[in-house]
Amino acid sequence: QVQLVESGGGLVQPGGSLRLSCAASRIIRSINTMGWYRQAPGKQRELVATITSTGNTNYADSVKGRFTISRDNAKNTVYLQMNNLKPEDTAVYYCNARIPPTDYWGQGTQVTVSS
Repeated sequence: QVQLVESGGGLVQPGGSLRLSCAASRIIRSINTMGWYRQAPGKQRELVATITSTGNTNYADSVKGRFTISRDNAKNTVYLQMNNLKPEDTAVYYCNARIPPTDYWGQGTQVTVSS
């Protein structure tokens, strides 16, 4: 079991940057896969990026080259660096930890990209 707390969301202009953080309540070194998902109004939750315990990453096509996921096992924290943000990136961003057979979720943090 793990509790996840996201932070770092906010309002940013197109082309701007934000860094999201996900603090876990336990050691994450043994959690194989952690990731970020997002949900825009009226849409289903979608994958943004994942990272494994060995550092392998996976990104949605829509964010490749703009977003970077990383994990700091010493701080039990996962990050999502978002650059060149676009209005279509507006959504609630959720942190995820997969500990089979359960998916754990944070409460979400709002990201709004608007001029």
